[in-house]
Amino acid sequence: MLVLVAPGQGAQTPGFLSPWLDLPGVPELLARWSAAIDLDLVHYGTEADAEAIRDTAVAQPLLVAAGLISAGALFDEPDSDIPRLVGAAAGHSVGELTATALTGVLSEETALTVVRRRGLAMAEAAAVTETGMSAVLGGDPEEVVAHLEKLGLTPANMNGSGQIVAAGTMEQLAALAEDRPEKTKVMPLKVAGAFHTHHMAPAVSKLAELVPGLKVSDPHTRYVSNKDGQPVADGAEIVRRLVDQVSSPVRWDLCSETFQQLGVTAMIEVCPAGTLTGLARRGMPGVKRLAVKTPDDIDAARELIAEHGTGQSPVTEPVDGSTAE
Repeated sequence: MLVLVAPGQGAQTPGFLSPWLDLPGVPELLARWSAAIDLDLVHYGTEADAEAIRDTAVAQPLLVAAGLISAGALFDEPDSDIPRLVGAAAGHSVGELTATALTGVLSEETALTVVRRRGLAMAEAAAVTETGMSAVLGGDPEEVVAHLEKLGLTPANMNGSGQIVAAGTMEQLAALAEDRPEKTKVMPLKVAGAFHTHHMAPAVSKLAELVPGLKVSDPHTRYVSNKDGQPVADGAEIVRRLVDQVSSPVRWDLCSETFQQLGVTAMIEVCPAGTLTGLARRGMPGVKRLAVKTPDDIDAARELIAEHGTGQSPVTEPVDGSTAE
């Protein structure tokens, strides 16, 4: 079974969108999306420096656009091929917006409109207090979580494979750097706020205002949620979860467990790839992985799709006997 995944914020690097503009139709598509969301995706994806694309309001739409462009290049007819060949799809944090478009919950332009508002709202919330995030690598997960809570930090991303992301004020993160949990390393992340914590509560209410006006469909491909790692078959419920997710932890560890329970044999991560396939290398041994970084990776991805893409089981099927809402 093939799983299609989309990375979250921090995966972006300067110029990462440049090689994709050589594909037919991509410049025109990016120009249309840029006009729709009032953000020059081509400039930020090709010319802007690392500090400019670290801005949450820029990074999030840029990541979703890149994911959609790269995924579209992997399939001859994405709208029909993804339901036929992909067993499950998911995204990490903002990557969930990419996944909503890939699974047909939202149109591409609607997903970009939502992520633009999401990025602006989260950037505004992050400006209230100087906050950030750091990855804690290694250690016993229970001991790491207890240590973070002792310092007033939130375990915002439970990524599995020995990685937990802590979020909080810069003072709290500095304390973590000085007082690490036993047998761990701490690495600051390229993000501009304490995402998936109470610091983002103002962004939740602003994003919720968008929901009534959205055109939402049920997913045509199994959609695995960051909230609890479970497949969700109701489009309206997926959108509700996307709103709440802004201030609640990302449970990528549970998503990975679900992929394995479903029988995943291959994973493709869309551009700017590398983070999630890296986690899968440690957490899902035996699963073939491909990080789609540039158009040079398209042929290899298509070979993996041909080898592992098969008809999927129903999107409503629970993984562990629980209700897939």
